[in-house]
Amino acid sequence: MNEGRGPYRAIGESLAAGRERAFVGRHAEIALFRAALAGDPGACTVQYLHGPGGIGKSTLLRRFAMEARAAGRPVVEVDGRTITPTPEAFALAARRAIEAPGAVLLVDTFERCQGLEGWLWDHFLPKIPVDNRVVIAGRLPPDPVMTSDPGWAGLLQITALRNLAPQDAAEFLRVRRVPPRAHAALLSFTGGNPLALALAAAVAVQDEAAAPLWKPSHDVIATLLPQLIGNTPDELRRKALEVCAHAYVTSESLLRSLLGERTADLFSWLRRQPFVEATASGLYPHDAVREVLEADLRWRDPEGFATMHHAMREQLLERLRSAPEAEMLQATGALIYLFRTDRSMSDFNGWRESGLVEDRAYAAGDRQRVLDLVREAEGAESERIASFWLDRQPESFRVYRSTQSGRLNAFSAWLRLSDLEGTDIDPVVAAAWAHARATGPLRPGEHLGMARFSVADQAYQRPSAPMTLTQWRATGEMIRARRLAHSYVVMRDDGFWNAHLGDINMLPIDARPKVGGNAYALFSHDWRVQPAGPWLQEKSRAMLTGSPMVQVRQAASGELNVLSQPEFEVAVRNALRSLRQPELLEANPLQRSRLVAESGQPLAEILQRAANALLDERGGDKRHRAVMTTYFRGAPTQEAAAERLGLPFSTYRRHLTAAVERMSQLLWHHELRGTAITRT
Repeated sequence: MNEGRGPYRAIGESLAAGRERAFVGRHAEIALFRAALAGDPGACTVQYLHGPGGIGKSTLLRRFAMEARAAGRPVVEVDGRTITPTPEAFALAARRAIEAPGAVLLVDTFERCQGLEGWLWDHFLPKIPVDNRVVIAGRLPPDPVMTSDPGWAGLLQITALRNLAPQDAAEFLRVRRVPPRAHAALLSFTGGNPLALALAAAVAVQDEAAAPLWKPSHDVIATLLPQLIGNTPDELRRKALEVCAHAYVTSESLLRSLLGERTADLFSWLRRQPFVEATASGLYPHDAVREVLEADLRWRDPEGFATMHHAMREQLLERLRSAPEAEMLQATGALIYLFRTDRSMSDFNGWRESGLVEDRAYAAGDRQRVLDLVREAEGAESERIASFWLDRQPESFRVYRSTQSGRLNAFSAWLRLSDLEGTDIDPVVAAAWAHARATGPLRPGEHLGMARFSVADQAYQRPSAPMTLTQWRATGEMIRARRLAHSYVVMRDDGFWNAHLGDINMLPIDARPKVGGNAYALFSHDWRVQPAGPWLQEKSRAMLTGSPMVQVRQAASGELNVLSQPEFEVAVRNALRSLRQPELLEANPLQRSRLVAESGQPLAEILQRAANALLDERGGDKRHRAVMTTYFRGAPTQEAAAERLGLPFSTYRRHLTAAVERMSQLLWHHELRGTAITRT
């Protein structure tokens, strides 16, 4: 039958050869298995591999089978998907592992017969000859009650399989001839999960033109989802998974705020999933699981995804505002993480790399190293300016030390500027004050905030672990600050940060001050014009729609008025008097205040909300009746209002004056801080 066609070769041989060529990574696991095959001292008889779907357990077992056969050992393979999960059926399928000398038993998909675990440890495995070897692979880790038996010490090796290391994942793609320009997109989506890598690679090699912008198709997502997470028992658990996928880290309190029901049970269920890891702060899923869950929800239910995102953003914003100082950086990173699918955010924020450095408060012993860093990066004049600010605001400086070596390799400074100090020393600070005075002068009690220095020893101001933490600290300071008028982010004027900072409404001012021959760009935001809440809402809209943020110009553009407190109080009194005169009310300065712009409600409704808020206060009902009768219910004169209320005129006037003063206070508080006027 084979005459003239060369030696007979089965398809299985070609399959094995192809798999061998494509296999990458798992060096530690293979070394352990080879040591066990060789009978090395300390090698274990039984190895238990566990990990989520798609992590490469079956592929590794095939490699183990090849290694065992090459070593001359008989191989017995049992697949939990194809046997009846009873002791009798398992024992029958695996009997040669007991009978054949030197046999290697490989058990795949053990989660399908997990109910046999007690029998396996107590009855089957003890019968295995000591020279034979066993490898069990499943999604779930072994029962700690069984494995804690001291008799298994020295006999059992438990290994949690993880995603491929970055270099191995890149080699995985290279072997499959994926164009190099597509690697970054595929590695970001898969996180090194072998199954996700394989499916993504198969698609990417067929569409080379789209490779740099590769995104998973619905077919890829539909294939991966059941493989990675299995079947979810009910809709509430599915929602818990979606929350876990969107959040940087999911705590039980975050779940409670978003889902409200059975929170403890849901959190416990999430924690048990093989594709979910636990940290001191909460839970997070493996990268591929996160990306697939999120992509599926955004495609399947975009409105539901948006609703979850908005609710989570508000929760994390409140957490950031109220977090202790020591937790500010972590809270800021968690909030920014919600926007990671916006490419400009993910390009300039490295959540994976953030753990490479530690953010610490500046100490006097750090001074020389800080000055050395700024001199090397920016020159002697910048060193002199940094020294000036170190003397006056040492608390504004942060240093970043390597978590591996402890070396101080970066620093930053967030200056709080409430007067003109330093304008004669620092041209950058002088430019910021000139801009603030020209566009939106400060009111009493307000201040400027400035990310004045961002210096790393190698990357300088390019994306790196220290620059990620520097950005998070500046963002956290902006959001948490009380009475912050303008913020300024200072960068070398080389254009690198323009698009990213402009996309988050940090707009460059015209001035380009020079220090030591280097020009610097100042990216400004007026927080009175667009406070933190609306700023993040607009960023959410941009991310969800794929469109740029709508730029909000400074106050000088005429979009909003920035009033002093006395001017504001006069405007409130005039607005109340104009409620029945639409032309006068429309011309009131409050119409172009933060008060109206942020709420999106007519000024008349805002005034009524402030009046109704009086009812929440002790004695507020009297003030409420006075102001409502006078301005909202059409009394022709104050005398008529007093008569309607049945009050002496002097008593009425006292109640009305107190009402207007208190309303002005409530509205001014909202104007400054964006806090809600709670009574409706």
